[in-house]
Amino acid sequence: MLRVRSAFASFSTDDIHKAKRFYGEKLGLEVRDTPMGMLEIVLGADQHASIYPKPNHEPASYTVLNFMVPNIEEAVDDLKAMGVHMEHYPASPQMKQDEKGIARDPQGPAIAWFKDNAGNILSIIEDPALE
Repeated sequence: MLRVRSAFASFSTDDIHKAKRFYGEKLGLEVRDTPMGMLEIVLGADQHASIYPKPNHEPASYTVLNFMVPNIEEAVDDLKAMGVHMEHYPASPQMKQDEKGIARDPQGPAIAWFKDNAGNILSIIEDPALE
């Protein structure tokens, strides 16, 4: 059995300085520099994600980081006010997005996607229990 005490996600960027500005200044998250030249994005409750520089970075074609929010409408409006573009994907029968880019599936939570400075896909997911 794998005995895990904690875990974290990591993904790459093509420009660590732009990533620090995007996550720290644009999204307003706490960003820490590490001795190895990586960034640590503080996500709360002793959770973090690491971002490392990679010269031949290619953005992932899938979501690398999900942010849980109490109200997705407010979160989308806040992101747009910060100059963040919400992604719109080709409609599928179960995941149609509205004009704001929010997908509402009766079987799951509302979700919307956006990209960071390096083209990595991020999402916000509604969890009303967070209020």
